[in-house]
Amino acid sequence: MNHCCSPSAGRPPRPAVEIVGRGPHRLPQVSVPGQTFAMGDASGDGVRPDGEQPVHPVRLPAYSIDATTVTVADFRAFVSGTGYRTEAEAFGWSAVFHLAVEPSAEVIGSMAGTPWWLGVCGADWAHPSGPGSVALDDHPVVHVSWNDAHAYCAWAGRRLPTEAEWECAARGGKPSLRYPWGHDLPAEWACNIWQGTFPTVNTAEDGWVTTAPARSYEPNDYGLYQPVGNVWEWCADWFSPTYYAESPLDDPSGPPVGAARVIRGGSYLCHDSYCNRYRNAARSSNTPDSSTGNTGFRTVAR
Repeated sequence: MNHCCSPSAGRPPRPAVEIVGRGPHRLPQVSVPGQTFAMGDASGDGVRPDGEQPVHPVRLPAYSIDATTVTVADFRAFVSGTGYRTEAEAFGWSAVFHLAVEPSAEVIGSMAGTPWWLGVCGADWAHPSGPGSVALDDHPVVHVSWNDAHAYCAWAGRRLPTEAEWECAARGGKPSLRYPWGHDLPAEWACNIWQGTFPTVNTAEDGWVTTAPARSYEPNDYGLYQPVGNVWEWCADWFSPTYYAESPLDDPSGPPVGAARVIRGGSYLCHDSYCNRYRNAARSSNTPDSSTGNTGFRTVAR
C-alpha cells in the first residue's frame, strides 16, 4: 500500500511561509483590564512535570482577546485570502482520536504512548475526521499547528496570547479558582469534556463526542467562551516545567528557547482518570509542527 506518510518517521522541517497582506479578523473581542493576578495551581491538582507551581504574581497591562477560539469559517477566510496550506495538508496526515476517524479513512499508524491517536491520511482543518468529512463553520478550527496559528495571526494583525495572558483571561477576574466559573463542577455541564470510560466509551452526556460550537455553554465573567474544555489552545510561549520559579512579575513571555510550545485549556478528551487539565492553571505542550483533532487557538492584541 502506498501510504501517504509515516507518523513514526517524524515530520521534515518546513520552509518558512511568508504571509502577504492583511485580512479581516471578525471575532468578537473581550476586554481584559490591566491587573496583577496569582498565576498557577492553588488547589494542588497539577502533576509535577506540568510545572503548574509555584503560584506567583503576574502583572499585565490591559489587552483584548477573542471571545471564542478561531472558527472554521474564520480560518477558511484566511486560507481563501492567502492560499495558505497547513502543515497537516503539506505532510498529508494529522492525528485523529480513534472514535472520531471516518470509516473509510486510511489509517497509517498510532501515536507512541497514546494508541487512541491515529495518523489519518487526508485529515486536516477542513476534513477533521478524514478526507470525506466536512468541518462545521461554527466549530473551532482544529488540525492547526502552532506554526499555522502563527501564520493566521500574521495575516489578521494579531498574535497568540502569552501563557500569562491566557490564564488571566480564563480566570475572568476570579482569583485562585479551579475553573472559570468557580471551584467545582456544577450539576449541569459547563464545558465540553469526556464522559464515560476513557478512551473506549464516551456517553456524550454533555451533547458532544468531539468539538462543540465555539460559542457554547456560558461565558466566564469577562465574556470568554470555553477557555477550558472543547479544544486545547496554542499560546505564544515556549514550554518549560521550571519557568514559574523564575518568571518575572511584569508581563512574562516564557523562556527564550524550547522544544515545544505551551497549550492551554484541555479539550473534549479530558477526563479525571486520564487528563485532568480542563482547569485554569493546567498547562501542557506540543511541538510547533504538531496538529491534532483537539487543538485550536484564539488571538490577542493590545
